[in-house]
Amino acid sequence: MEITEATSAPTTTSVRLGANQYGKAEVRLVRVTRDTDRHEIEDLTVTTQLRGAALAESYTEGDNAKVVATDTQKNTVYAFAKEHGVGSPEEFLLRLGRHFATAFDWYDGSTLSAEQHAWERIAVDGREHDHSFVRSGRGTRTAVVQVDGDDVHVLAGVTDLTVLKSTGSEFHGFPRDGYTTLAETDDRILATSVTARWRYTPEAVAAGIDYDAVYAGVLDRMLATFAELHSLALQQTLFAMGRTAIEAFPEIAEVRFSMPNKHHFLVDLAPFGLENPGEVFFAADRPYGLISGTVVRDGVAEAPAAWTSVPAFV
Repeated sequence: MEITEATSAPTTTSVRLGANQYGKAEVRLVRVTRDTDRHEIEDLTVTTQLRGAALAESYTEGDNAKVVATDTQKNTVYAFAKEHGVGSPEEFLLRLGRHFATAFDWYDGSTLSAEQHAWERIAVDGREHDHSFVRSGRGTRTAVVQVDGDDVHVLAGVTDLTVLKSTGSEFHGFPRDGYTTLAETDDRILATSVTARWRYTPEAVAAGIDYDAVYAGVLDRMLATFAELHSLALQQTLFAMGRTAIEAFPEIAEVRFSMPNKHHFLVDLAPFGLENPGEVFFAADRPYGLISGTVVRDGVAEAPAAWTSVPAFV
C-alpha cells in the first residue's frame, strides 16, 4: 500500500501591536535644600511612563527615532529637582508631565508616579537637629499624574498605612454551610494595611490644590473614622473612610481602597491551665481576606483614563 503524506496550505496569522508604554522605573531622588544651616530633605521614588501611536515602529521595526531614552527621562527627573525644586509629589509630577508633553509632542500621553519617603529631624537634648534625620511617616505617600492628550488627571494616595483597633469590631450574621468553621464574634481585633488612592476633580486640578494640606487632612479623617466607628465588617469601615474624605474635601471625586484583613486569632492556652480573656493572639500573615471598593461622589463624571496603568483595586 502506498502511503501519501497529506499536505495543507500554509496559514498566515495576523497580529498587531496593542497597548504599550515605556519609561524609567523607580528613579531614586533625594533633594537637600541647604540655603541655610538648617537643611531640608525631600525623598521620592519616581517612575515615568510615556505612550503614543508614534512609538509603534520601535516595537515592530526597531526604529528608535521617536524613543526618548529611559536614561534621558531619569536625567530629566534629576535636572527638574535641581532647577525647579520638588515641593509636593503631585506638583513635581505635573511639571514633568507638562515637559514631556511639550518637548516631545509625538507622545499621546504619560503616566508619572511617585512615592514619598518621609523623614523627621532627630532630636538632641530636646532640640531638633539642623541636618540629621530619621525615617518616619504614617504609611507611604503616593501620587500619579496622567497626561492623556489635553486632559490631565491627578491621583493621590497612601500605601502601607497599617492600623489596628483592639476592640470595637464585630463580625456575625454571615451565611453558614457545610464548609463554614468561622465562629461569629461581637468583639475582635480589627487590623488592616490601607492602600488608598483618591482622584481630584479636573476643575480642582485646574484651579490649583494645596496637595500637602489635603493629603494630611484626608489621612487625619480616615484614621479618626477607623478609630471611632464601631465596625460590623471591614467593608463598612472602608466605605465610611472614603465617605468622610469626600465629605470633607470637595476637590475629591472618588476614593479607591484595597484593605487586607490582618487576622488575629485568640491562642488556646487551656492546655497550660491558663485562661485567655482576649489578651494573647496569634497574628496570621496568610491567607487573609482582601477587601476592595470605591467610594464615589454623586454627580461626578467617570474618568477611566485617570487609572491607566494604575494597579486595579476592583
